Amino acid sequence: MSSLADRIRGVLQTPGQKGPGLHQLEVREPATPEPVVSGFSRTDPGNNLKSVLGGEWRRHDSASCFVVETRREPSSAYGGETVGVLASRFAEAAAGASLVAGSPASSPFVFFDLETTGLSGGAGTYAFLFGCGSFEDDGAFVTRQYLLVRFDDERALLASVGRELARAGALVSFNGKSFDAPVLETRYLYHRLEWMGGGLPHLDMLPVARRFWKRDDVAAAGESSCSLVALEQKLLGARRQGDVPGFEIPSRYFHFVRTGDARPLRAVFEHNRRDLLSLAALTARALHLVRSGPEATGDPREALALGHVYDRAGLAVRARDAYLRAVSLTGASTAQAGAATLHGASMAFTDTSMVLSDASMASLRIAALRALALASRRSRAYGEAAGYWRQILDVRGCPSHVGCEASEALAIHHEHRVRDLAAAKAFALRSLESGTHWNEAVRYRLARIERKMSASDRGALLD
Repeated sequence: MSSLADRIRGVLQTPGQKGPGLHQLEVREPATPEPVVSGFSRTDPGNNLKSVLGGEWRRHDSASCFVVETRREPSSAYGGETVGVLASRFAEAAAGASLVAGSPASSPFVFFDLETTGLSGGAGTYAFLFGCGSFEDDGAFVTRQYLLVRFDDERALLASVGRELARAGALVSFNGKSFDAPVLETRYLYHRLEWMGGGLPHLDMLPVARRFWKRDDVAAAGESSCSLVALEQKLLGARRQGDVPGFEIPSRYFHFVRTGDARPLRAVFEHNRRDLLSLAALTARALHLVRSGPEATGDPREALALGHVYDRAGLAVRARDAYLRAVSLTGASTAQAGAATLHGASMAFTDTSMVLSDASMASLRIAALRALALASRRSRAYGEAAGYWRQILDVRGCPSHVGCEASEALAIHHEHRVRDLAAAKAFALRSLESGTHWNEAVRYRLARIERKMSASDRGALLD
């Protein structure tokens, strides 16, 4: 009967592995940097990782990891801008990252993105490519990509990634909090290594993008308006040529594992590099909006989202200005709402699918007016709040639950502050028509108003 320790060691071994578990391995650079699987022609230059991917083996202590480092010069183009312009814009606005993230975040910022063997997560999902990028002081964008050449190399890769993260002041990802970070944490726990990312501020740009740029009408049609590729095309004016589809990436890696042929990974590495640069550009735009204020927003959704960012940070005046900007943009022409001013240069939504529908405009107008009403009520500007509630009721197609909330607020205002019982009764009756769960409270209010009106009538007769 084997001991419990022997059984545990057996569980921790990779299938087919003999000897110590993965956590005990010391991964060394192979004598020749060729895949361990035979059967692929060793005379073919495509079989050499360095010649195919342009990277190198980097040694730390007794282990090695294959890394590809790429530098995008400041003068290289991205969409309608250059990498250097993006770098300067990000540097100027980086102080606003804490407002967007909702928690303290400071430089240096490391953008990261994984390519994995699947999307299910859990212990069976490997992160075979860890990509990270950052802006350099001279305005260049540098990426470092760590490749899992063999499954036995995972501990060495994770150790190298840990050293990369150790220099970061904050992490930036796209859906990283929900997927990338948990996948990495699982692999670190498997190898009894410390997960460095757990103690770092983490700005996940996917929720930010949904608040600022999600298209409800596009989502209803079954399309994604907030994928990184969609945003870089429609918002940043950049298009990819020959990009590998995401669903194809795991099969390309498994082909490499089986045959040793690294050539299919070229497109995967380029896809990952492009994701990192687009993530950096998207983050720079969001932070620029926070720094520049409401006038930099180009459509009502941006302005509304910006108002919420300021509101959460306790910047009431700036939040109010952003909400007012959103209201004004819902009344603007689509030509006005389709362009934003960024550092004095026009950054237009060139794709016509970014034009908001009438229903979306109405919904955004209602949301902005409601935010203004609630903000005014918090600051005890009750008259202003009543004005915004009235404007909500004037919006064509106002949803019944919002109309009920507005009517109820106006009934309270006229009963207790203006002392206009007739108007209070009218608004209470209007809220009763919506047929919501507030009906019992509304009926109670109506009965009280009618008692007050009767008492007032009796007093008038006595006078």
